[in-house]
Amino acid sequence: MDTEKAKEGQAPKVADVDAALEYLNNENTTVMTEINEKALVRKLDLTIVPLMWACYNLQYLDKTLINYANVMGLQEDTGITGNQFSLLATLFYVTYLAFEFPTGYLMQRLPTAKYLGANVILWGLMVTLNSAAKNWAALATLRSLLGCFEAAVAPALILVTSMWYKRSEQPARVGFWYVGTGTGTIIGALTSFGFQHYESEVFTPWQIMFLLFGLITIGVGILTMIFLPDSPMKSRLTREEKIWAIERLRENQTGIENKHFKIYQVRDCFTDPQTWLIALITITMNIPNGAVSSYQATIIKGLGYTSKETALLSIPSGVISCIAVISAGLCSARFNARGPIIIILLLIGGITGGCLLAFSDPSNKGALLAGNYLTNVIGAGLPLLYSYSAANYAGHTKKVTMNAMLLISFCLGNIIGPLTFRDADKPQYLPAKIVIVGSTAVALATTGALMAYYKLENRRRDRVHPGLEHKENSEFFDLTDRENKEFRYRW
Repeated sequence: MDTEKAKEGQAPKVADVDAALEYLNNENTTVMTEINEKALVRKLDLTIVPLMWACYNLQYLDKTLINYANVMGLQEDTGITGNQFSLLATLFYVTYLAFEFPTGYLMQRLPTAKYLGANVILWGLMVTLNSAAKNWAALATLRSLLGCFEAAVAPALILVTSMWYKRSEQPARVGFWYVGTGTGTIIGALTSFGFQHYESEVFTPWQIMFLLFGLITIGVGILTMIFLPDSPMKSRLTREEKIWAIERLRENQTGIENKHFKIYQVRDCFTDPQTWLIALITITMNIPNGAVSSYQATIIKGLGYTSKETALLSIPSGVISCIAVISAGLCSARFNARGPIIIILLLIGGITGGCLLAFSDPSNKGALLAGNYLTNVIGAGLPLLYSYSAANYAGHTKKVTMNAMLLISFCLGNIIGPLTFRDADKPQYLPAKIVIVGSTAVALATTGALMAYYKLENRRRDRVHPGLEHKENSEFFDLTDRENKEFRYRW
């Protein structure tokens, strides 16, 4: 195996190394000062992060539009039942799950940003066509296709983040684009409130809402294909800036890009203990997250509020989500820690918020609303899990595989979550609220186990490989984190 040559101090074959090393071999290196690096990072933050935020904002908004459409009369207009509406949320995540590995493979073989942009355009088309849906069959078909195309967004953005930013910089940048979940909630709530004042004999308010955001999404997809670079080597940066962008990522030891699919790295991912710990955290964290994102408006309306009041009362959820995501990302970057921040978020959102929802007096609207709002804090832990994937997985095929595993786990949690809300339990949905608390407790315990694993593995490597000599350019040999004995995990 060519990676064995790397272990013996020899460079792997050209076909096996990272594309960044191939680029550097054909260019003369230049000195980058601290001022140069700060200017470069600022340039990246202003050109790449806004596009990533726009994609994730619309991804979250477009999949939850059906939540707002439901309180605007979707069920009555299309003649679907409450259980059929629950199944619409499930169908999205089933196809999302099914397409994760295929989309991960295509993402490695094709230009990353172009592939992302094409999927944004296609899911925008599906959202637009929702405005013409008249029955269960049409809604189910479009919802299923929406899941297929949205499956690309999170793994693509994780890859893009790891291509451009140091491991210490990644939590904050992932947080900046993931905050699209919060802004999506705010935009969706305000739009829903506004369109509920619209009256027409031709279109219903929810149809206009789907049409508007579908067209906006298609426009953002086109902009993504044009302006988001596929990698530093293929960007619009100057020659010097490209070299700097690559050289500054050597310390990551995770590489930038490799278009060769390596099956041994897939096996490495599936036999890595951290993979299954992260998967379990993601599933249990997203059971309450899936329930809240699909049923938040329904929970609020069940407290006795009108559709218009429900739309306005959904806004604080988005604000809290934004604050939690940005705060978590900045704190994680500041203290170079992910696990402790996740635990704090779960305690606030899942335990405190979940208990308020489940065990408050049904007549105490204030406590129930507070619990509902606090559960939005749980979702702020997901970008930190994305950051784990970006920072602690090396080898391009292994990274792509883990991103798919992470999003499959995300799907499983979001499939289970809405299914806990049954018509038989309305309007209190007590069993579903108890599940929120229970699944959060499991996520808490597993996060502690993951942190312990990282600390023990780093200590083991320090003990087994003391004074290890650095191999020149090994950062770009496309080695996995378990092959590269110089690699140390961030916890």
